Amino acid sequence: MTPEARLQELGLTLPTPPAAAGAYVPAVRSGNLLYLAGTLPMKEGKVVSLGKVGREIDLTQAAEAARLCTLNALANAKAALGSLDHVTRVVMVNGFVNGIDGFSDSPKVLNGASEFLLQVFGDAGKHARAAVSVNGLPLGASVEVQIILEVK
Repeated sequence: MTPEARLQELGLTLPTPPAAAGAYVPAVRSGNLLYLAGTLPMKEGKVVSLGKVGREIDLTQAAEAARLCTLNALANAKAALGSLDHVTRVVMVNGFVNGIDGFSDSPKVLNGASEFLLQVFGDAGKHARAAVSVNGLPLGASVEVQIILEVK
């Protein structure tokens, strides 16, 4: 089953790719790697998960935000590649969590992204990962996800 068919099976459609919010591009291909810029939990051009995880946002909400970030990243991948069928492997996921001081559950938050990638790409979705708690993210977002894909 193709990644896009798996998305349909999950009842999801790729959103309009989020535009770059600064002096960068959403995706850069170098050889067989596609580097995706960090994406936020956005719907219809607005950040939908704002605030600190551990205060305004709980772990379940934050994991869902990470999943939404990943869906937006996949929209950027499709825009760059024409089809998610060109993805041969998810190589790396870097996740940033806008956590309260001392927040140590970033891996639980980023499981929202990692588990989603496994649903979409199967074994090709297995990846290396960093899950980092930070003191702030762009636009006050609770989570940001950056992905590197191997492509054909």
